[in-house]
Amino acid sequence: MIHLLFTLIFAEMALIVIFVFKTPFRKLVIMGLDRAKRGRGPIVMKTVGGTVFVVMLSTVYNVATIRRRWIEEGDVNPTDQVLLSTHLLEASLMGFSLFLALMIDRLHHYIRELRIRRKNIEAVKKQNRAFEDGKSGGLEEIKTLEEKMTILKAKVHQLESELEAKTEEAHTAETNAGALKKQSEGFLLEYDRLLEENENLRNHLQSLDRRFSHSNGKKVT
Repeated sequence: MIHLLFTLIFAEMALIVIFVFKTPFRKLVIMGLDRAKRGRGPIVMKTVGGTVFVVMLSTVYNVATIRRRWIEEGDVNPTDQVLLSTHLLEASLMGFSLFLALMIDRLHHYIRELRIRRKNIEAVKKQNRAFEDGKSGGLEEIKTLEEKMTILKAKVHQLESELEAKTEEAHTAETNAGALKKQSEGFLLEYDRLLEENENLRNHLQSLDRRFSHSNGKKVT
């Protein structure tokens, strides 16, 4: 389960890196996500995300149960320590993977919005140039064209303002992606520490089993 979650997290981080840098893979990933969000794709994604969220809540409940048992009994069981460490790591990884999935969805949405805004700006600029080139005729026609140009320029200004806002949001998302990368490295270090602690606890359990078997053997003799 833990290896599967790490694989999922690394895959999501790779998608975020592809979104951040403008490469040929970026267009392919955007096209793939566009197709995935058509038809039953959103329903499937929400179902998978909901399932992971429910499993995460179940894991958190198991952690709370083990802690409650420690408080009530007042004795720390090595087996419970191993289970607690495993459940905590699984819950953290599942929560992190859900956060990365939300990050990918937002990045895809912002990039798609930026592309639409750029196309609208280009279309408005073409119309503006067409009106400027077509200035001829009487005074009434010139006044009409000038009024249309004023409206179009205002629209261009509005679209450019929206484009700047979306660009700032995309930069913020890229900064968050870098922070997530550093956080994932911390998760890897924590995972190595938990593995080492798990191994020490297992050795301790084996030592206790040997002592218990040895004491029983003495009692029998």
